[in-house]
Amino acid sequence: MRGCGARLVWLLGLGLAWLGPVLGGEEKDVEVVTEEEAEMLSDELGEEDGVLVLHEHNFARALSEHRLLLVEFYAPWCGHCQQLAPAYAEAAAVLRNESSPARLGKVDATAQTALANEFGITSYPTLKLFRDGNRTHPIDYTGHMDMKGIVRWMQRRAGPSATLLQDTDTASTFISSQDLVVIGFFKDLGGEAARAFYEVAMEMVDVPFGVAEATELFQAYGLSADTVCLFKKFDEGRTDFPVDPAQGLDVAELTQLLRAHSLELVMEFTSETSDQIFSAKIPHHMLLFLNKSSSAQLALRDGFRAAAGAFRGEVLFVVVDVDGYGANVLTFFGMTPADAPTLRLVKMKNNRKYRMEQDSFSDTAISTFIQAVLDGKVKTFEQVAFDETKNVFVKFYAPWCSHCQAMAAAWEELGERYKDHEDIVIAELDATANEMENITITGFPTLSYFPAGPGRKMVEFKGSRDLETFSKFLENGGMLPEEPPAVPKTPEDSTGTKEQSPPGTGVSRDEL
Repeated sequence: MRGCGARLVWLLGLGLAWLGPVLGGEEKDVEVVTEEEAEMLSDELGEEDGVLVLHEHNFARALSEHRLLLVEFYAPWCGHCQQLAPAYAEAAAVLRNESSPARLGKVDATAQTALANEFGITSYPTLKLFRDGNRTHPIDYTGHMDMKGIVRWMQRRAGPSATLLQDTDTASTFISSQDLVVIGFFKDLGGEAARAFYEVAMEMVDVPFGVAEATELFQAYGLSADTVCLFKKFDEGRTDFPVDPAQGLDVAELTQLLRAHSLELVMEFTSETSDQIFSAKIPHHMLLFLNKSSSAQLALRDGFRAAAGAFRGEVLFVVVDVDGYGANVLTFFGMTPADAPTLRLVKMKNNRKYRMEQDSFSDTAISTFIQAVLDGKVKTFEQVAFDETKNVFVKFYAPWCSHCQAMAAAWEELGERYKDHEDIVIAELDATANEMENITITGFPTLSYFPAGPGRKMVEFKGSRDLETFSKFLENGGMLPEEPPAVPKTPEDSTGTKEQSPPGTGVSRDEL
């Protein structure tokens, strides 16, 4: 039969070859389609390491067959994509073993440009969740880029994002199961507040969420109205967030409150906590740099902690061990371990750093300093130097610089001399502890003059570092007055007691 069939196919092919010209057909090259190309033209759903391989011809089918589909848009040459691949495949296997409705897929965005353009892919890897076949409004992935993070994020979206607690025993067991849990107490689990709570639970996948509506649970936890409670095995143990009856629950606001209060009041910067610290999205960080091997410096944590409570959610208090893991960040602050103990406040949106100058580490001093920064009363360098109504003369120094120390007295006298001049400001700035935009300091001391008026002008002072020369520079509007040319002495006038300076020496200046 095989030989007969083969001969029939051969005869049919030969007959067509003959009949072609007779029927008016043109001879064409035969296009060979590879098996791989055939698959890409089909809507069949192929897999690779348990992950669906998607392209423009099977994408619609994948959406129709899988209620929850997380898709990675990747580039084959992308190092981050290559690093994610094993964890992504492992997460796919875990979800399949759980019989979860969630599936994982991937798209080579460099080859499937139509899909990449449709979903606005501009970087790799980009992960998007497609729910219930909705192609027009995919959800951006917000979890951790590892196996556990992907699995947790998908599990929260596949099933109930919060566990229903029906009695005091299940609630007590739930609370004691983890260091941190959240329970929403709602009179109506179908209401808007509860729905907002479920939405928050889908995002905060690292924290177990529970819900309760039983009257006995409201009574057991001393509640009379809808409330979100954060239970934790540290600090105050429990924090309540009552639901405003008129405004309900705001998803973004509740998420931020829970993230802020999920952290310890005072964090220690370590390899285990660094991700928590930087992902908390708290706008300011107050840092206490100390050496934990010093008992005297360790004692400073008491005042630091006492100040922290009033700023929770607005300022994150962090202890940095300069002789431990914190040594890695010292260069960012222009510090060495010898600078400890010291305090810095950082505005996270622009990494602007404020140094607390006081020697006191009391809670009162720390609170006063932080509040002054938050109120805008602690001016930044730019605000002072480029004040259009002032002529500002600034000394940029380093605490360890001997040349800076040598001129310190003259600079103090200069400040005293001009303290009653409303249009002149004498200032100094530790350039190792503060950052200046668009100004680079390459040596110490650097003396710069910022004249009043528009234009953000800057003039570098290059004269002798003494009180009278500084004064002449200021009185002359930021320029040293020209000295009259020296009259050369004739041999007859010379007493022979002084030797002419070598040409080109002029005024001496330290080159650093």
